[in-house]
Amino acid sequence: MNQQSKSYTVQEATKKIESYCTYQDRCHKEVVSKLKDMGMIPIAIDTIIAQLIEDRFLNEERFAKSFARGKFNIKKWGKNRIVRELKFRDISKYNITTALKEIEPEAYSTTLDHLAKKRLDQITETNTQKRRKKLADYLLYRGWESHLVYEKLQELIP
Repeated sequence: MNQQSKSYTVQEATKKIESYCTYQDRCHKEVVSKLKDMGMIPIAIDTIIAQLIEDRFLNEERFAKSFARGKFNIKKWGKNRIVRELKFRDISKYNITTALKEIEPEAYSTTLDHLAKKRLDQITETNTQKRRKKLADYLLYRGWESHLVYEKLQELIP
């Protein structure tokens, strides 16, 4: 059975979720999950979601854009990782495409260059092939496109 003892009215739940959305942009999936955790029934969830959208607390496009900007600028993620994470959050293809436009091509290549050089300095491996593999694995894990990663490897470890 539900562990939570507090039950919320639709108005109370709406107020609570409004602050949750005000603190940071949220996607629909996060909000629905939070409402379910609060013990709200499906019809109440639908009502609250509709209200949040109408009052502009919930906006999937705004969420996708700020998510893409933040993960790129702060965590230095590549586009593949950002797309994967947005898909996991059930963001539409249209919003994902719009979000990726937030990343300037110039900043993208500069960041890849900086990240690759910084990581290469940290790799102590002396074998050239193993150095290449370690750097490639690191960049691919962070979501950088493979063709860009291999071009960068050719440039940095000839």
